[in-house]
Amino acid sequence: MRGAVIHAPGDVRVEERENPTIVAPTDAIIRVSAACVCGSDLWDYRGINEVTQPTPMGHEYVGVVTEIGELVKNIAVGDFVVGSFFASDNTCEICEAGYQSRCAHVEYVGAGGAQAEYVRVPLADGTLVATPGTPDDDLIPSLLAASDVLGTGRFGAVAAEAGPGKTVVVVGDGAVGLLAVLAAKQLGAERIIAMSRHESRQKLAREFGATDIVTERGDEGVARVKELTGGYGAHSVIEAVGTPDDAGHPLHPPRWTRGIRGCGPRGGASR
Repeated sequence: MRGAVIHAPGDVRVEERENPTIVAPTDAIIRVSAACVCGSDLWDYRGINEVTQPTPMGHEYVGVVTEIGELVKNIAVGDFVVGSFFASDNTCEICEAGYQSRCAHVEYVGAGGAQAEYVRVPLADGTLVATPGTPDDDLIPSLLAASDVLGTGRFGAVAAEAGPGKTVVVVGDGAVGLLAVLAAKQLGAERIIAMSRHESRQKLAREFGATDIVTERGDEGVARVKELTGGYGAHSVIEAVGTPDDAGHPLHPPRWTRGIRGCGPRGGASR
């Protein structure tokens, strides 16, 4: 099969690679229909992370199951599936608490490189979700978002306890931030303040449920949020930028009581 391999910063090649095979009886093999280039892929590409050897790329994927191990029960050959880049059994105590990305038996699906024609998915029953039938081609990009950023944004909103009567600030207007806005809306948050500097993304934030847009950062952003909320601040903050330097948001107003940072897919945020 052909797959993307990074050799050094700025050096990504599409190469012939061995097709993946079943290694454990809980594995599945996926024929990849679509895969994402994640922001964390760009860390390697730009040299932020050290690249010491040729490494397969990609960890966000959807596709069709072509083979399953003998212990896989919930997924069948021919299913169209959405997967997470952290493989989890979804049965251990940690998974049952809602932190699947910290599963006691977690494996990194991206180690096999999902930007390829096929990928091996460990712990298939806990990691893959089958869709009801094969989706139309125009729906696949939306389903691909569910492989990472939708789960990440929703976990942030759940961890922030977004809900009726609550005011939530979402810092960042990338895919995770926008989907955190969407999740907070679906969870019933009364007010959702999106901190965004990009007009096109502000429009999407509004469409997804943001009630207010704040373009300022740092102390100016805090002051603006306090102004919008009668001096109280928000009940919670979802940081969806990834680095403190980029976010620039001291969490110190009186009602900014719960700051959710480092949100991970399908669980794995830290407070």
